[in-house]
Amino acid sequence: MKTMTMKTKRTFFILVCLLPGLLLFSLFKVYPTFQIFQKSLYLWTGLSDEPKYIGFKNFADMLHDETFLLSMRNTGFLMLVVPIVTIMIALVNASILTQSKLKERGFYRTVFFFPSILSFVVIAILWSFIYHPTMGFVNTGLEMVGLEEWAKPWLGDQRTVLWALAITLIWQAAGYYMVMYMAGIDSISPELYEAADLDGATRIQQFFRITIPMLWEIIRVTIIFSINGVLSISFIIVSIMTGGGPDRHSEVVMTYLYAQAFTNSNFGYAMAIGVVVFMISMLLALVSNKLTERGSY
Repeated sequence: MKTMTMKTKRTFFILVCLLPGLLLFSLFKVYPTFQIFQKSLYLWTGLSDEPKYIGFKNFADMLHDETFLLSMRNTGFLMLVVPIVTIMIALVNASILTQSKLKERGFYRTVFFFPSILSFVVIAILWSFIYHPTMGFVNTGLEMVGLEEWAKPWLGDQRTVLWALAITLIWQAAGYYMVMYMAGIDSISPELYEAADLDGATRIQQFFRITIPMLWEIIRVTIIFSINGVLSISFIIVSIMTGGGPDRHSEVVMTYLYAQAFTNSNFGYAMAIGVVVFMISMLLALVSNKLTERGSY
């Protein structure tokens, strides 16, 4: 009986300690999320006290909204290209820096990781100058090597703007994931690589048969991080670098959501877009988690 009383007191103490955090989480996370789902069913300017209930009309309007569909396509492109390329570059760099025994390993780790600690605003401004059509490093470099015909307004061309934004996002994130992979590789037993060397395995074979399998759980997590990161970071990058141009060809779903809410005062429609983004994010997280299970590898 005394043991049960002690367990009860311990449970009560834990609940009391957790209660403030749970209340704050419910107040600032759960309740606003519920409100978004609720307000997405209304025609609301964000200023009126009495929004008009319209059911699922906001969601139906998305199917005929060409700008929304274009922003979804652009976002899908970035969510496909950026995570794949970022993770590949991070894995290769991490493998080289951990296994090549470079004396400058610490220096390269710092250099590659540096973009990850910069403000997204700084990154957007920096790459806007790099892509500048007359003074930018890209076009100037092409002219210096005699490839003037390749020079173009990278952020002003519908065919290149998304690729230019993708490169910016990859440059920002690759170093962050590289450090995560380096920590994972350092935890792999050196005996595995020594045994592989004795068996005559090349560095490439060791990379695919030892490094990647041993890092697979970390890779699974970084895939989800990278996909969701594109949604949040692309809003800042696109807003500063292109503003959605040219002709909406760099518009992403988060910039369109912001424009609907704070430019067009169509908060109900913006919240409906937010609900769709939330559902897609959850779906992608579940799908990527399922596809990358150990049994699928």
